[in-house]
Amino acid sequence: MPQTRTVVAFYAVIASMLTFASCSNSRSAMKNVIYTPNAPAPIGPYSQATEAGGFVFISGQIAINPANGEMYTGGDIAVETRQVMENLKAIVEQSGSTMGNVLKCTIFLRDMNDFAAVNAVYGEYFQEYPPARETVAVVGLPKNARVEISAMVSR
Repeated sequence: MPQTRTVVAFYAVIASMLTFASCSNSRSAMKNVIYTPNAPAPIGPYSQATEAGGFVFISGQIAINPANGEMYTGGDIAVETRQVMENLKAIVEQSGSTMGNVLKCTIFLRDMNDFAAVNAVYGEYFQEYPPARETVAVVGLPKNARVEISAMVSR
């Protein structure tokens, strides 16, 4: 049940942000799609990121190399995590923001035994004032990824 509460809390935060955005003037509340060739193209019917009301919502990133479209399939979780973080960073920068403005991340792991290694790489990108975060164990991820990370960013 604690996982259920985390998910409910997560969606409550999103709902409050969207409510705030909808109460803003109509220009800033419009949804804008963010795309960069420096991160993998979406593998389904979603955007790399959307922006509304001064907030950027970045879709979960996995370790696809944007240069060749290939998924990292090696066994090193640190290498996989670094590619995920580079993809996330490329989208953050395309949105006109910085990693220092990341408000919240969600990390999805196939195996909680990878937590320490993922955490070490993740920490390199948020050395001062890291964002709020939760890490959730999942049964599977797209393209058999071992880690996926999504984020909410202010602009």
